[in-house]
Amino acid sequence: MKKNLHPAYRPVVFRDPSAGYAFLTRSTLTSDRTVEWEDGRTYPVIDVDVSSASHPFYTGKGRILDTAGRVERFKQRYGRATS
Repeated sequence: MKKNLHPAYRPVVFRDPSAGYAFLTRSTLTSDRTVEWEDGRTYPVIDVDVSSASHPFYTGKGRILDTAGRVERFKQRYGRATS
């Protein structure tokens, strides 16, 4: 195996500031910022915009679009084309 070919694979903390949620996993991403984790060690931290703690699909706060109502409104507004 060639040396220095692959990036370093190490523990990294991913943090979702909007939800106050963070988790420790392994990644090749790097960061200049660090955070002290629950185990007392310091790890690089990557801030993410969306995680499972803030995404509407996982939190159950997503909207369901009423596509049937939209189709009916379209048909009422423009009528059916007759040939």
